[in-house]
Amino acid sequence: MNHSLNKNASIIVTGAAGFIGSCMVEFLNENGYENLILVDDFGIEAKRRNWEQKKYASIVERYNLFDWLKKEDTAIAAVIHLGARTDTTEFNYAIHEELNVQYSKDIWHYCVEKNIPLVYASSAATYGAGELGYDDDHALSEKLKPLNPYGISKNEFDKWALQQQQQPPCWTGLKFFNIYGPNEYHKGRMASVIWHSFNQIKKDGIVKLFRSHRPDFKDGEQLRDFVYVKDLVKVMLWMCESMLSDQWGKEQNGIYNLGTGKARSFYDLAAATFRGLDLEPNIVFIDMPEDIRDKYQYFTEANMKKLRAAGYTNEFYSLEAGVDDYVRNYLRKDLKIY
Repeated sequence: MNHSLNKNASIIVTGAAGFIGSCMVEFLNENGYENLILVDDFGIEAKRRNWEQKKYASIVERYNLFDWLKKEDTAIAAVIHLGARTDTTEFNYAIHEELNVQYSKDIWHYCVEKNIPLVYASSAATYGAGELGYDDDHALSEKLKPLNPYGISKNEFDKWALQQQQQPPCWTGLKFFNIYGPNEYHKGRMASVIWHSFNQIKKDGIVKLFRSHRPDFKDGEQLRDFVYVKDLVKVMLWMCESMLSDQWGKEQNGIYNLGTGKARSFYDLAAATFRGLDLEPNIVFIDMPEDIRDKYQYFTEANMKKLRAAGYTNEFYSLEAGVDDYVRNYLRKDLKIY
């Protein structure tokens, strides 16, 4: 490729009004990228404050993107594809098929045709119950058994991408683990445990966590790989800049885990939220709803060797540091919203 690293480069960010997408746009802005094409469903009023103050060249409705690209004939330097239906409680697979599989295929084909680097969001939900572990080995993709339609749709696209003879010049699919951070306020039930904990503390002074329904895990000791969104966007920009400056080889293309590599307990997460509010932890345990008990992951932890081998050297936020930053610098400052 003859891409040069140019801060005036046109970069498409899909899902730009959402949680991760809006944080990505903000980080791009902070790093001097303002010639951005933001793609999403911008009719959702609850998301407006995620994008309206950002710096960008154009906003394009999701359903209109490919017509817009034909009409404008803009030279695109890279695509960061974060748009998806992410609701794990949406069991109508047709919705996930349309938004997470077919739309992603359309993005892929466009990047192939125009020779454009692509970074897209996959998910740790592809790993299902984790019976095969959490290694981002391409050979595992065909064997994985996701627990819900969202995870199935993400794995179906990963499998499809790996099978393609025609590929973008550089591409990565990133299996996001449990992400938390600013701009997730609109997600409701699907927001992070920190967001829910913060709101429970402000309302009742306590945090409710699920009891364990397995003898090998104590209450609150269910483990997840929690990753701060600020680390996520750093990795994605590093990948894009590596691709655009010809420092990314074809052998590096593929699917990568994106967590911290260190599983932590929900108890630790809730306790860190209390500390961010300068309060002592006050945690109670409630029964897990029966409808999710057989689909509940008790442990996730990303194997991060592949990303490190690709050359990423930055340290990740610890759970305590990430939660403290989120609570003190975002949630506490925005109390009137919550």
